[in-house]
Amino acid sequence: MPKLSATEPFVHPDCEIGNSTFGAYVEIGRGSRVLNSTFEDYSYCDRYADVANTTVGKFANIAAFTRIGPTDHPYRNAAQHHFLYRSSYYFDGVEDDPAFFEHRASRRSTLGADCWIGHGAIIKPEITIGIGAVVASGAVVTKDVSPFMIVAGVPAQPVKMRFEQSVADRLLDLAWWDWPHGRLKDALNDFRRLRAEDFLERYEG
Repeated sequence: MPKLSATEPFVHPDCEIGNSTFGAYVEIGRGSRVLNSTFEDYSYCDRYADVANTTVGKFANIAAFTRIGPTDHPYRNAAQHHFLYRSSYYFDGVEDDPAFFEHRASRRSTLGADCWIGHGAIIKPEITIGIGAVVASGAVVTKDVSPFMIVAGVPAQPVKMRFEQSVADRLLDLAWWDWPHGRLKDALNDFRRLRAEDFLERYEG
């Protein structure tokens, strides 16, 4: 695999990309669809991820076959079929419904820095996943997730914190995800070998 780039995203074959922007060292897995979204520095998605109307924070980890920001149908109307809003597909001389698509695009999801979205998980629109949180494989997230919380299930429920709250707070204060590229490289061995508490001891202050 080629080295990731600070200037261009590495987009694997067969992707559909629309109205989206990408930061440094971003990778988009084969067959993924990314619409109306922003991938910040170092974030990536694996194969066949479907990401819409989402801000993906730095270092976010999105596994394969996930669905983030899935769009809804107008289920409160008498009909909820495409013909209501993709009307040009069905009727001559009729335009699509721009208000529907504007509303859909406005319902943004947010993934915090260094979160991990497991294989096949679904994140509903207008949901915020906190920094460092973990969404288990197959979970369906319908409520916001706190930083460093692990959630699982359908609908997703909190399982446990990754760290004690005091450690989580210290990591939030350290905010290593905002470090420059060179500092990340210098600290790489410590990222690899130290537990979070020991890493904090070394780099705080």
